[in-house]
Amino acid sequence: ALLGSEEKFAKITVFVQDVGGGRQATIWEVAHAAITGKSKYSFGKVSAVDDLLTAGPDKSSQALGRLQGTFAYTGLNETSLTANINFHLTSGPYSGSTLCVAGRNPVQESNRELPLVGGTGVFRAARGYAIVNTISFDKATNYAVLQYTFYVSY
Repeated sequence: ALLGSEEKFAKITVFVQDVGGGRQATIWEVAHAAITGKSKYSFGKVSAVDDLLTAGPDKSSQALGRLQGTFAYTGLNETSLTANINFHLTSGPYSGSTLCVAGRNPVQESNRELPLVGGTGVFRAARGYAIVNTISFDKATNYAVLQYTFYVSY
């Protein structure tokens, strides 16, 4: 909480529509290391992302905003990402605010915990964590739906 204000708590769930391929792709490789092409786990690959956030797992659910940021593939022996991502909320009670996440994301695990390191707007000086789960992944189209549940003190 900001100095002189009462601390609040929120539990917020959003779904990320992650389109990894095709004309409508929302995640793009922007850099890679010499080893990336030989790495089973894409080590050294860096991607920029601008994914749709929705209220439910279906792509046609109410749009809530965008997930924007970068991911670096940082696991030599597993698919593990280092994330620097912002959840820009554009509708609902937190419209105009962001939640900022930075940390390790071991994508093969369920109930992944990522640190919530700050925010803007309503969430200025926020702290907490997010629990992340992959709801679905279509390997043929490289389309994933992820659920982020935030536990936020602000």
